Amino acid sequence: MNPLPWSGKWHAWRLDREAHRGTWDSGIGAQTCGGRWNPPGRRVVYASADPSTAILEVAVHSGFATLDCVPYVLTCFEVLAPETIKVIQPEDVPNPNWLIPALPSSNQQRFADELLAQHPFVLIPSAVSHHSWNLLISCDLATDQYSLVSQERFGLDTRLT
Repeated sequence: MNPLPWSGKWHAWRLDREAHRGTWDSGIGAQTCGGRWNPPGRRVVYASADPSTAILEVAVHSGFATLDCVPYVLTCFEVLAPETIKVIQPEDVPNPNWLIPALPSSNQQRFADELLAQHPFVLIPSAVSHHSWNLLISCDLATDQYSLVSQERFGLDTRLT
């Protein structure tokens, strides 16, 4: 694992279709469909500790070709009190297979769902890039605990297609 991305200010990143620019922090998608770390029903925003991982997390689901021909926006936001972030190290995850690319189990979703019921932010290793981190935001607990820094149009390097 790479060292934790701590410095004075703590920024996280998210890549969304431009049509969802205004609702990037709603958690509606995860609430409706569930995700790797939550069952349906909980509003969770999935973000990354760096922009490259945010791009990879979307590309693994949509493909680089989609990122090349559909407008996307890269969002940066700041966690106002980094001490509110619950850090989950690889050894803290009960089953190491939860950190590899595979369909999530209900136990995996339940594990993180319990964390998200107690912590506004959960930092967890990425399954897409084992040396990177994802930040989960519990929409119910994180109100007013982060602020939007920037949103910029995303352009994929066409060599990736």
